[in-house]
Amino acid sequence: MKTKFSRFFALMMVVVVALCLGGCANEKKVEATPTPVPVAETVEETVAETVETVDEAVTETVEAVEETVAETVEAVEETVTETVEAVEETVAETVEAVEETVTETVETVEETVTETVETVEETVTETVEAVEETVTETVEAVEETVAEAVAVKTYAEYVAAALDTPVEVETYVQAKQSWWDNKGTFYTQNEEGAYFIYEMAISEEDYNKLVPGTKLLVKGFKAEWAGEVEIVDATFEILEGEYIAQPKEVTSLLGSDELINYQNQLVSFNSVKVEKVEYKNGEPGDDIYVTISYDGNNYDFCVERYLTGPETEVYQTVGTLNVGDVVDIEGFLYWYNGVNTHITKVNVVAPAVVEETVAETVETVEEAVTETVEAVEEAVAAKTYADYVAAALDTPVEVETYVQAKQSWWDNKGTFYTQNEDGAFFIYEMAISEEDYNKLVPGTKLLVKGYKAEWAGEVEVVDATFEILEGEYIAEAKDLTDKLASEELINYQNQFAAFKGMTVDAIEYKNGEPGDDIYVTLSKDGAQYSFCVERYLTGPETEVYQTVGTLKAGDVVDVEGFVYWYNGVNTHITSVAVVAAE
Repeated sequence: MKTKFSRFFALMMVVVVALCLGGCANEKKVEATPTPVPVAETVEETVAETVETVDEAVTETVEAVEETVAETVEAVEETVTETVEAVEETVAETVEAVEETVTETVETVEETVTETVETVEETVTETVEAVEETVTETVEAVEETVAEAVAVKTYAEYVAAALDTPVEVETYVQAKQSWWDNKGTFYTQNEEGAYFIYEMAISEEDYNKLVPGTKLLVKGFKAEWAGEVEIVDATFEILEGEYIAQPKEVTSLLGSDELINYQNQLVSFNSVKVEKVEYKNGEPGDDIYVTISYDGNNYDFCVERYLTGPETEVYQTVGTLNVGDVVDIEGFLYWYNGVNTHITKVNVVAPAVVEETVAETVETVEEAVTETVEAVEEAVAAKTYADYVAAALDTPVEVETYVQAKQSWWDNKGTFYTQNEDGAFFIYEMAISEEDYNKLVPGTKLLVKGYKAEWAGEVEVVDATFEILEGEYIAEAKDLTDKLASEELINYQNQFAAFKGMTVDAIEYKNGEPGDDIYVTLSKDGAQYSFCVERYLTGPETEVYQTVGTLKAGDVVDVEGFVYWYNGVNTHITSVAVVAAE
């Protein structure tokens, strides 16, 4: 860089010198003619001198610059060194301060954590101690309460215990009544007395294990239902031991207050007489209700199908008993609104005398029938409606009447609204086949024989038979509006009638929804009267049922129907017409 600068500087100086020389030469030429000098030599010398001068100046300048640069570099280096030292010192101080602060913070945190842990540990310890103390006290209280409550161990204590209190007894299975939905019912007994265990929690597998004689520890609650004292909500444990009770003979206690002391025990009754044998629901398969007499009094016994079902010998034997049979009976002294022994065994000791008395009985019956027929024929004086009204209740009646409407048929029994020119007759559950029922269309004439009866004010013919006669009659609706508030209305009971200008006060479905009877309250002249759409007479599919269902309070209607009675007039509606809608 120095060489290039020197040469550039020298060249510039040459140029300057040359220009100067040229100018000088021209000025001298005007003034005078000088002595000729060799131009080339003069220039060369001048250039040489100039170059030398320039070199010297450049050298000096470069040296000065180098010296200045050296000084500057030295000064910069010194400044940098000082700055670095200052920075290093500051950083060291800062690091030291940070380290000191961190150390103090860590020590503070450690101290705080230690104190907190100690506080928490102390609190937890106190809490645990308090909880343990509370739990201990609670357990002790519960154990004490349970120990006090479950104090029933003996049969005497069980008898003395109040209802709904916890009980604990040791007892032995004598028989099993039923198992369903993980609940089993048992007849149990020990040497002191008996316990009926109702729906004890038990699996089917365990139920099958509890054979007669099995010893149990039973815990539950004493309860009572319809006089039967039992243990409910029970649990059990199987214990070592076995006991089968022998039946206790309690015949002489029948009718006494002492009999209940043997409730649920296996007992026997000797030489008692069969008065009636009746299947629940009328046919074999369900319970058998047996009426037994002793010393002139009747007592209820039962073959409980869950205990001794149709496949058992006792069920089948009881089904063959005759009225008058004298029998010995064993069973569990169950209670249902009075003694209702569940029979487990029966033995006929003296069959009813039948064969020897058959002929005499037949003859006696024939005589009685003849006398009865004659008496009936003499008694059946009710031929006209007036005779029927005058006849006493429960006396035989015979009337000629005409079907006006049919209410229902079921189980070979039909119910009819009938009427003749004099009055009307409600025929309740008359014996009739479904085929004949379908024949009896409105207008059909009948000869009806039966008995006059009454139910809730409704007078009717019951236990009736019929014959179809020649003739036909359809009654016209009789306007009885003005009779509604009078005692005279009952004289038209069961007749087909009309009530006009009635105001609807209320419409209510039996059971709250369509499908059953509709109770209709109508008013006239400020008084209310009960009417009914009887679903067996006019069901949901009929126009009158549907029309009545749309009536609103305030509607004014004309109504036709049969003047039925149920604790007062309760006309069975057959037609309705709205004459003024609300």
